[in-house]
Order: sequence, then C-alpha cells, then structure tokens
Amino acid sequence: MGRGRSVFYLELFKALQDDGVRYVVIGGLAVNLHGVSRLTMDVDLIIALDDENLSRFGKAAQRLGLKPVVPATLTDLGDAAKVRSWIEEKHMLAFALRPPGRADPTIDLLMQPSVPFADAYARRVEKDLGRVRVPIACVDDLIALKTGTGRVKDESDISALRALQAERDKGGPP
Repeated sequence: MGRGRSVFYLELFKALQDDGVRYVVIGGLAVNLHGVSRLTMDVDLIIALDDENLSRFGKAAQRLGLKPVVPATLTDLGDAAKVRSWIEEKHMLAFALRPPGRADPTIDLLMQPSVPFADAYARRVEKDLGRVRVPIACVDDLIALKTGTGRVKDESDISALRALQAERDKGGPP
C-alpha cells in the first residue's frame, strides 16, 4: 500500500520548492486547493520551459524517483531545445512522470497550455501547506484551461469554480 497521496503531494511540492522550480498547479488538484471537493487521479503542472527551470525540475524529479512514461529520460527533459522539438514536431501536449509508489499519482506537465505559463505564474495564488508554499492557478485561469476540452469533469469543475467565484464576490469565505 502507498504512503498516502497527501504525503506524496507534500514531498513533491517540497522538492520543487527546495530546487527553486517555477511551476503552477493546475487541473483537479488546483480545483481542490481552491476549496472545491472532487476526486483527481494525477497532478497537473505547468512549468517554465527554459533550460535552467527544466534542469531544476529534472533534479527534483530524479530525487523523487520519478520516471518518464514516454521513452525519454529526465536529462532529455532538462534540454529546452529538445522539449521545444517535442512540442513543435511531435505536438506533445503533456509529459507524464510516474512515481515509484504504485498508489502515488502520475505527474503531468502540460507542454502547451491554453494559458501561457508566464501569465499563469504572474496571477498564481499561493497556498501554505505546512512548511510548503504551493503556487496554484487562479480561478479565472483554471476556468480558461478547462474551457473547450469537451470533458464532462472539466465542465463540472467550471460550474463549481464559477459558483465559488460568485460566493467570494458576495463576501463569502476566500
């Protein structure tokens, strides 16, 4: 049996923080962190795709024992030119990494998000999870990222996020 998802999440975010990785949590986990309860089976991230940040991410991933799902190495992921070629030539949408624990969630790095990383990073919301500060996409960016996917769960998330926005606009809990 795995060590528990919450422990895995904290280990992942602590490693990214310790290595100075510029990233933003998106997807179902970000929806959860905003206060909407829903199940999620993976961790969706967007990261800065420059050499330095990719290298930092690769070091953190290596320490955590993450392995690429596709036939590539973590060293390949640290090469911005190679990553750009995956995006441009192979139309890669996500780079998936599997942790060593079978019960731990897969990490998906979105390579071509509809909201550019720099914009999402500038508008991020930071949540304190114990000794770790986690950057998550703001509600507007999450809605934009989930709009037009054709997935039922994304439509449900959009409705829940809009309801959360309406509650906050009326002076409800943050």
